[in-house]
Amino acid sequence: MSPQPPDDQAPAPQGGPHPGSATAAPGDRVRAPAAVEADRSSLERSLELLASELLAQRRRERRWNVFFRGAWLLLAVMIVWVFLQQQGPQAPPSGPHTALVDVRGEIAPDADASAETLLGAVRQAFEDAGAKAVVLRINSPGGSPVQAGIVNDEIRRLKAKHGKKVYAVVGEMCASGAYYIAVAADEIYVDKASLVGSIGVLMDGFGFDQLMQKLGIERRLLTAGENKGMLDPYSPQNERHRAYAQAMIDQIHRQFIDVVRQGRGSRLKESAETFSGLFWNGEEAVRLGLADGFGDLDRVARDIVKAEEIIDYTPRDNVAERLAKRFGAALGEGVVRAAGTRAVLR
Repeated sequence: MSPQPPDDQAPAPQGGPHPGSATAAPGDRVRAPAAVEADRSSLERSLELLASELLAQRRRERRWNVFFRGAWLLLAVMIVWVFLQQQGPQAPPSGPHTALVDVRGEIAPDADASAETLLGAVRQAFEDAGAKAVVLRINSPGGSPVQAGIVNDEIRRLKAKHGKKVYAVVGEMCASGAYYIAVAADEIYVDKASLVGSIGVLMDGFGFDQLMQKLGIERRLLTAGENKGMLDPYSPQNERHRAYAQAMIDQIHRQFIDVVRQGRGSRLKESAETFSGLFWNGEEAVRLGLADGFGDLDRVARDIVKAEEIIDYTPRDNVAERLAKRFGAALGEGVVRAAGTRAVLR
């Protein structure tokens, strides 16, 4: 019989779990499937929530896509409708009426109050048999003497040709070039607080030659023609050129004065300040003979023309033209104005 090993050296029993091993106890083997099932249920719920959220997001995206497509379609339809409405033939006025033409904003070649725009409307108003008289509704600070002169000349020609009266109705302002146009009217009506007058001419600019000298900047100007660099803002002012420009605007001023005298006649109460470039409120303008009385468009149409129905002949831009002017023409006009100097009735 072989000797038995000591108790502390007895071999470990085979086939059974060691007390310190990680093998689960019988009770643990019963709970393990339940834990796995709980994890599976939690994962399924998470996936369901994720799928539900993705589905809701897709639905929102589809709704917004439908909304934006509908909005763009509606906008396109509105643009086409407005364009067709403005391009289509206009219904003739129903009977005797007062023809209205607006003169608003700066008087300049590319502005709403350009000679081309205004004369098209004025001619149409004069040629309409139903128009008893033409009213110029003016709200302008002035602008180009060339544009104002063209409009003044054509209004006087049309008055003689068609035998119709022309009335000017002043809103906030009728100054300088705007007044140049207004004196073509048979009568001028103002509000007591309207600003009227400014019968003068200016030519403005800047001189940078001294600033350039302080900064050490040299101006290198080459010209063919001794006067080609006249009024160059980066060169010292030439007294001969300055005198020439002054004589030129004095001549334009005399032309302006002649037009005012011709238009207002004996009603004008001249003084030393009449043609000095000052402007007056409507009350003073009536007292000085620059205007004939007080009244707005409705009063003139009702009490003077005797035709309360007012038909507006002023051309209006369609949607496409307004967008083009906003995004393109305004920028180009600003560049052109920044680059040049011109005489302005203002």
